[in-house]
Amino acid sequence: MDLFSQGPEISREAPLAARMRPRSLEEFYGQEHIVGEGRLLRRAIEADRLTSMIFYGPPGTGKTTLAEIIAKTTQSHFERLNAVTAGVADIRRVVDEARERLKFYQRKTILFIDEIHRFNKSQQDALLPAVEEGTIVLIGATTENPFYEVNAPLVSRSMIFRLNPLTREQLKAIIDSALRDAERGLGYMRIQLADDALDFLLNVADGDARMTLNALELAAVTTKPDPETGVRLLSPEVMKDCIQQRPLVYDKQGQAHYDTISAFIKSMRGSDPDAAVYYLARMLTAGEDPKFIARRMMIHAAEDVGNADPMALLVATAAAQAVEMIGLPEAQIIMSQAAIYIATAPKSNACCAAIHQAMEDVQALENKMVPPHLRDSSHPGVKKLGDGVGYRYPHDDPEGYIPQDYLPENLLGKTYYRPTSRGYEREIQHYLERIRQRKLKGE
Repeated sequence: MDLFSQGPEISREAPLAARMRPRSLEEFYGQEHIVGEGRLLRRAIEADRLTSMIFYGPPGTGKTTLAEIIAKTTQSHFERLNAVTAGVADIRRVVDEARERLKFYQRKTILFIDEIHRFNKSQQDALLPAVEEGTIVLIGATTENPFYEVNAPLVSRSMIFRLNPLTREQLKAIIDSALRDAERGLGYMRIQLADDALDFLLNVADGDARMTLNALELAAVTTKPDPETGVRLLSPEVMKDCIQQRPLVYDKQGQAHYDTISAFIKSMRGSDPDAAVYYLARMLTAGEDPKFIARRMMIHAAEDVGNADPMALLVATAAAQAVEMIGLPEAQIIMSQAAIYIATAPKSNACCAAIHQAMEDVQALENKMVPPHLRDSSHPGVKKLGDGVGYRYPHDDPEGYIPQDYLPENLLGKTYYRPTSRGYEREIQHYLERIRQRKLKGE
């Protein structure tokens, strides 16, 4: 059976988001970059010439809706599986039936898999031959980045369409439609949505149409109508009561985890303490491991601040220790202090660049022996072999520096660390220039 196109009408008891689900592209809100007039996906749907594809985006942005629209418009047989409940046996059954259908009736099969990222490797591999030979046209939906969570062979054989969170204007249009529609929506009620209640709902929705509609319905059905006018007034207090806690789209193992920590690090690197504190708060609110955040701050302090402000690493390390000793919620204050310090510190990646270039040379160039005068000479026997002979002790000089070579002979003159003129590295730069001049003079 074509699960969508031939299925029963949605019951009035179904959630408002299910009842108001768009039935055609004309009713579909948002995602103009892929389904707007003349766009590739719209042309493919209207022409019924679909190839395997993966819809990727946050909840409530229209991934399943697009699949249902395809189900209603395509001449192909449409099957649906949910990766949470389906197994390899279900995949094989669908593929076998698709082969029979194509062989005897010349009818294609479109297989929609919701939450495809939840399929393990063997389940995804079971799909690959059927996709490759064209037995099925795969449509996958996922909230996770398919480039990380879906097997590379499947990704390479599919078109990736990224869906974005809906804008406030799009969500407002969806709400207006639900309030007007008496058949599928809430139009059979007399509802007055206060402007500030609407603003609150749009603010907490985070572009999620499903959450928006379900919160609106809960507010409507739990609000008593005015005895005289029969109007149900949805105030900000009512809306806040229906959304007890702002939902955060954040999976500690998923794309939101990587995107948010990336934004946090780039905000500190970009010297924006306000953005850094915001993303810190967002991660902590979502339940991110504070130890993970603290480790990233230590790495960042060395990688992007370095010797421009050596205190940054000490502050980050102290914050990590405080997280271990104190824990949340108090440790969030210390983490905020550390993030702000790192964000406002002068920046230098010279230490990071130095070790990366040195590691490349270790791998690419001949690793010649340590120069004789630098070798260990603690054992009396090695001194007879010349190890340690000729080494000059820098502290014998009043300035603590005596010119001599330290790199292997094939790397003499190589420079790995190039301090900037920012922060404390300005002092380092001046010091290194003084000793370079002394070395050139042979002093």
